[in-house]
Amino acid sequence: MPHKFSLAFLTTHEVPPYEAVRIAAATGYDLVGLRFLPAAPTEAPYPILSDPAVEALVKAALDETGIGIADIEIARLKPNTDVGDFRDFLALGQRLGARNVLVAGDDTNHDRLTETFAAFCDLAAEYGLTGDLEFMPWTGVKTLPEAQRIVETAGRSNGGVLIDALHWDRAGGTIEQIQNLPPALIHYAQLCDGPKPYDPTDAGMIEIARGARLLPGDGGIDLIAMVRALPRDIVLSVEVAQIEKAKTVDAQSRAAKALARSKALIAKAHPAT
Repeated sequence: MPHKFSLAFLTTHEVPPYEAVRIAAATGYDLVGLRFLPAAPTEAPYPILSDPAVEALVKAALDETGIGIADIEIARLKPNTDVGDFRDFLALGQRLGARNVLVAGDDTNHDRLTETFAAFCDLAAEYGLTGDLEFMPWTGVKTLPEAQRIVETAGRSNGGVLIDALHWDRAGGTIEQIQNLPPALIHYAQLCDGPKPYDPTDAGMIEIARGARLLPGDGGIDLIAMVRALPRDIVLSVEVAQIEKAKTVDAQSRAAKALARSKALIAKAHPAT
C-alpha cells in the first residue's frame, strides 16, 4: 500500500485545529496532525483540550472532510511524570479518532524513562492509541538506537519509534539504523529537509526544528535513502515548520507546496517499475 500523507501541526502552526483539518482536505492530504499540549514552556495552552466548543468545531471539520487524525502532540515524559495526567489528552485523541501519540523523552535516566514509557503505553492502549518515542538531539533520548532500546525494553505492543528526518540527520543517523529497526515499531515518520551547514548547538538545532525547516529537496538531508529504508505502507507526516515564510505565504499555500514536494520525493525514491 502506498504512503498516506499527513499535514503535521508545525507546517500550518498558526491556524486553529479545525482550519488545519480543512486545509489538509483542500490540499490533498489524507490525514492531519494536531497539537493538544505545548511542546515548550513558552507555548500557551491549546484550547482544544479544555474548550468543548473547539473540540466540536474540529469534530465537525473531520466529519465534513473525511480527513482523519494521524497523530496528536505532545506527551513529554519527565523524571517526575505521572502518566495519569495524560488521561484527558488521550481521551480527546480517542474521541477524535486519532491513531498515534508523539512522545518526547525528557529524562536522561533511561531505566526510569523506560518504566515511564511502558506505563504511558499501557494507558494509551486503553484509548486505542500508540506511543511513539521521538528522539531529538537536545532531549534525554538523542538518537535512534537510544529510542529503539527504550521501546524494545519497555516491550509494549503499541510502542513505537518516531523517526523525524531532521532529528535523524542531526543525530548522525545512518540508513543501517533505520534498517535495524523492526518495521512493526515504525507507525509513522516525519518528513522535511534541513539546511547544511547548520548551528550544532542545542539552541541552533531547536531554532531550525521549530521554525526553519526546509521543503523536501531544498536542503542537505539524504531523504531518498531514508525513505527507501522505511516501510512502504507507513504514514508520512509532512512537518515543514517555516516561521519566516508564514509571515508572507498563507498556510494553505505552504501546505500544498510541502505535499507536492513530498510526493515528488517519494516518486524519486520509488519510481514506477
